[in-house]
Amino acid sequence: MNAANPSITNGGFLMESKNEIYNLIPKQYYPHTVFLQKGTPLQQALQQMNKAGLQYPFIAKPDIGGRGRMVSKIKNETELNDYINLVKENFLLQEMVQWEQEVGIFYYRFPDEKYGHISGIVAKEFLTVEGDGKHTMLELLMQEKRFVLQIPELKKVYGNQLQKVLQPNQKELLVPYGNHARGSKFIDASHEINDDLTKSIDEVCQQIHGFYFGRMDVKFNTWEELKQGKNFSIIELNGSGSEPTHIYDPRHSLFFAWKEIIRHWKLLQRISSLNHKLNKISYMSFREGMQMLKADTEHLKKTAEE
Repeated sequence: MNAANPSITNGGFLMESKNEIYNLIPKQYYPHTVFLQKGTPLQQALQQMNKAGLQYPFIAKPDIGGRGRMVSKIKNETELNDYINLVKENFLLQEMVQWEQEVGIFYYRFPDEKYGHISGIVAKEFLTVEGDGKHTMLELLMQEKRFVLQIPELKKVYGNQLQKVLQPNQKELLVPYGNHARGSKFIDASHEINDDLTKSIDEVCQQIHGFYFGRMDVKFNTWEELKQGKNFSIIELNGSGSEPTHIYDPRHSLFFAWKEIIRHWKLLQRISSLNHKLNKISYMSFREGMQMLKADTEHLKKTAEE
């Protein structure tokens, strides 16, 4: 999780395990989560689910992955069984957080400084259609360029329900995941950064061992409560491979994105250098980097076949 050393398991480099990351976070800050090995029998999964107090609906997602791939809302036992039979890797069952707002908060802290900083915030508008009393949900989806690529997957999930005509101003949330690749719109909300929010987020991040740089995806109730450190839940935590996703706001230019990426690379370089000097964390070698790239490529190829 720190900015100078990859995760090493059994002598090999692996992509980040969500379960291992959750284990670094104090339990009060993230949803109830169950880790299951691939191929876990349904009855065993149900036992683990009940032991953790999970109730339908909840979220199922691969332990290793990104871009919303294979993330599903599970509403009943049949859907859970279908998911278990479909997923070909270790996976998580996670409480579905009911707070409606979601943001990605990019945080960094220099190892030689006492307090951390927030460098950007992205707010997420989930894939939602709003009725006009005339067009079907499918027709409404086809009117929005950002939704068109999601239609094949939405047809699998909703089937004939997409032929429903919504009443004027009636809204239907179709994808409850704040992921760009799943149709969410990213809005730069960095104007919400202030001393109260920075203090609240810093207090949480200081409790996560080795976390100096990265983005946390947070669901919350209101901005006022979030800035007070109340009523929020960390649903994802990404380390040094994180993107400053506020760059994907459609209002921003390509030049703005380049500038922000370079700014964050410079922050990462400084943190890595300080970690090497102060905490004696070794740099990744070229050979290790190539091994990690190969493992990542192989994993993406494997999961693309699912």
